Amino acid sequence: MSFQLPDLNYGFDALEPHIDTRTMQIHHGKHHAGYTSKLNAAIEGTDLEGKDIESLLSELDMSNNAVRNNGGGYYNHCLFWEVMSPNGGGSPSGELHDAILSSFGSFEDFKSKFSAAAGTRFGSGWAWLCAKKDGSLEVCSTANQDNPLMEGVGCDGHPILGIDVWEHAYYLNYQNKRPDYVNAFFNVVDWSKVEENFIRARG
Repeated sequence: MSFQLPDLNYGFDALEPHIDTRTMQIHHGKHHAGYTSKLNAAIEGTDLEGKDIESLLSELDMSNNAVRNNGGGYYNHCLFWEVMSPNGGGSPSGELHDAILSSFGSFEDFKSKFSAAAGTRFGSGWAWLCAKKDGSLEVCSTANQDNPLMEGVGCDGHPILGIDVWEHAYYLNYQNKRPDYVNAFFNVVDWSKVEENFIRARG
């Protein structure tokens, strides 16, 4: 069964003014759609066909650039849309809040570390909040469409929150001001969804 481009849970304009409508339309309808179709073409007729996306990426031969790039692009964007909401912002609560305090000292210290990871990622890539089996958290970043599910990318744990820092994610509205985009992202983070991801990743 081939992978499908997921529908958004909100309108293209729902994250305004933090993420603009035109960027959302292009990002979802062109970039994510492109990764989806190219991933399906790359796995068609191979032993990778039929695997779920997390298994495919965690067991991937990293020299398979077509699946690495397009499979990463597919998965990363699926997570990205899910962790944003027009009702987002604020701060986490519950078990995720406790884990952030334990791992980073405070929510503000976490935000600073996450923002630095996103802001200093050279070129295109992603910044991540990852959960480990012991319940601890880690902030890291990856290049291009790599993600923490892949072997040897320098991140541990399972991604529960990610921000796209490719220029196509923000350039129409923020131009070269990536830190402004990263700061605005916190206004749309759906912390209840991130906590769901945390609880599932922790096992």
